[in-house]
Amino acid sequence: MNLFVFGLGFTGRRFAERARDRFATVRATVTEPAAAERLAAETGFAMRAFGPQADDPRIAADLAATDVLLVSAPPGENGDPVLARYADAIAASRIGWIGYLSTIGVYGDQQGAWIDETTPASPRSARSKIRLDAEEAWLALGAETGKAVQIFRLSGIYGPGRNPIVKLRTGRSQRIVKAGQVFNRIHVDDIATTLLASIDRPRAGAIYNVTDDQPTAPQTVTEHAAALTGLPLPPEIDFETADLSPMARSFYGENKRVRNRLIREELGVDLAYPTYREGLAALKDQP
Repeated sequence: MNLFVFGLGFTGRRFAERARDRFATVRATVTEPAAAERLAAETGFAMRAFGPQADDPRIAADLAATDVLLVSAPPGENGDPVLARYADAIAASRIGWIGYLSTIGVYGDQQGAWIDETTPASPRSARSKIRLDAEEAWLALGAETGKAVQIFRLSGIYGPGRNPIVKLRTGRSQRIVKAGQVFNRIHVDDIATTLLASIDRPRAGAIYNVTDDQPTAPQTVTEHAAALTGLPLPPEIDFETADLSPMARSFYGENKRVRNRLIREELGVDLAYPTYREGLAALKDQP
């Protein structure tokens, strides 16, 4: 089988590196030709440039020879760029499994309540509304073509090089406190495990929450990271007076506790990092 990944970012690259032994060829995109050249040398993948200023002419032929397609590239204001350019090529291809990486942000604010995949999506932010539109477009493609399209709604992603310990080490950590606020998280390796399980058990039209077991206040995770490493703990900052970007502030406007029962019961996923404790313990000695 051959794998194609639209958007070889943090999650897409980790999945492709974990899955590479299962595929004869791994092809993937980034937005800039220079980055494609660099990543080809680093990873050994066949890299292509695809973005606002680039569209590698080899991509159409690549898709014709693809069996598994992962879409990690985000949508824009004008919709999903992959569908806009390559919907016909994907429809005509031999691709049997399509995974679309979305976000639990499509559920909007649930005022701290527990939710699962049966909870109706009610996005508040413009970017989450765009995400939901993209989900629906990919599911429609699957329904029209008979291809198994699965949606994976991810919570806050962390892993090597991108986690609270790194923020503490680099002086970028903030211990922001907002009463009652919790977030779910997911280790990037547990995302890869879930995707691999779905490839083995495809279900057309499936939607999965990919998240950990324990939604937790963000300051609690920062405090645990500091205790684990002995690094200095930054002072508490009240959310109302915190210096946050509009996007960061918007995350605190949504509060929910997300269940992951479906990936366990349907896909048989056993999370390696069911809470932030296991995840940070594994990352403690990594750069």
